[in-house]
Amino acid sequence: MPCYQCPLCYLPLVRSANVWSCEGMHRFDCAREGYVNLLPVQFKRSKIPGDNQDMMHSRRAFLDAGHYQPLRERVVGLIMALLPQPTGNWLDIGCGEGYYTAALAERLTLGQVYGLDIAKNAIRAAAKRYPQVRFCVASSQRLPFNNASLDGIVRIYAPCNPAEMLRTIKPGGWVATVTPGPRHLYQLKAQIYPQVLLHPLKDDRLIGFTPLLSESLSYQMELSGNAAAALLQMTPFAWRATADVMTRLNELSHFTCETDFIIRVWRRDE
Repeated sequence: MPCYQCPLCYLPLVRSANVWSCEGMHRFDCAREGYVNLLPVQFKRSKIPGDNQDMMHSRRAFLDAGHYQPLRERVVGLIMALLPQPTGNWLDIGCGEGYYTAALAERLTLGQVYGLDIAKNAIRAAAKRYPQVRFCVASSQRLPFNNASLDGIVRIYAPCNPAEMLRTIKPGGWVATVTPGPRHLYQLKAQIYPQVLLHPLKDDRLIGFTPLLSESLSYQMELSGNAAAALLQMTPFAWRATADVMTRLNELSHFTCETDFIIRVWRRDE
């Protein structure tokens, strides 16, 4: 059964041919690549929201090289271990080009995996590459999904409205999140800031959810200078990096950098 909800009137959306429509007469065309844009223009905060093309290409190159593969395997492995059966409707919030989304879709035998991002160029690339996933352009603050229509949500770094997760996840459903640990990308930050501050550990709480698991995953990455520069483009502190920093990183033959991830899992209260 379709999970999408109209972002304008909140009625269920039904697909007919290449159009998603609701009884309120709102229509959303599917793009040639297969995704649907559920971000009405009045909800946009900028003309082209989300990451730009350079950031998208840098992220895809870095992820395709396998540097974050241990994180992907651990998150998907934890989800599979928790589920009684590898089934259900799952949403990846802030999915970007679908690196984690596609890995989850490969492991689920029944159901549908959805990917959501505010960046249209990232969703277009994801939909073209991973046709087994249903992708949409939408805001994480207004999830275009029906009440209690999702069995679980994955949120890796992405911001989200906790009330929307509570609304859209079924009782007994799951949330898996990844946030940076204290020393995440310490050496990369040292290229930018004269004094590096550790990431503060936050006591994340989700109203309506019971915490089940919290663990750390950390390892060293051995990168080329080009890979280090691509990694920097993926991060929020790229905006603080000067052209000299980017040049210096690209000219390096080798760069060692720490990862430090915090993985948490919650279950929706019955």
